[in-house]
Amino acid sequence: MTGASGPSTRDPVTLVVRRRVLPGQEAAFETLVGGIQSTLARWPGHLGTGVVRPVPGQHEYTMVVRFGDAANAASWEDSPERAKWIARVAPLLGGEAEMEQQPGLEFWFTPPGSPSLAQPRRWKMMVVTLLALYPTSLLIALLVGPALAHLPLPLRSFLQVLLIVPLMTYAVMPVATRGFRRWLRP
Repeated sequence: MTGASGPSTRDPVTLVVRRRVLPGQEAAFETLVGGIQSTLARWPGHLGTGVVRPVPGQHEYTMVVRFGDAANAASWEDSPERAKWIARVAPLLGGEAEMEQQPGLEFWFTPPGSPSLAQPRRWKMMVVTLLALYPTSLLIALLVGPALAHLPLPLRSFLQVLLIVPLMTYAVMPVATRGFRRWLRP
């Protein structure tokens, strides 16, 4: 649960890493990024990885890595596997890495392809989440609720959440954030 002091360690975590690739090293970098993504795909708690490629004439790549919680993110950050990948990719890079960690659901609201990864105001994210979550949860309750009515409430709620969270993550929130993108823009 998230308190007034900040997000819970059980909230999803997004790691955002920006690196400048040396001119002429883009193909080698892309190859290594593919290997990093393959390693991450097998990592406990990994929810997905994305790469924001630079606009023509620029050389800064942004890698976005999602984990189910802070413990899995920390496990990756402290791992020998990550250290090996960093050592392999280092000769292709210039400058220092820019890293940030975004807790919770904020990354749902990051515009695709955004090099700055700017976030909307939290109250706007809450409104869009509410507008997306309410009809989704109502629809699931209407469709599967009667079939689960014989189950105890905690189990019934858990099974419904198992349907709602993937729907929200992969279908509803991408559509909602696109639909509200002008209003959400910080």
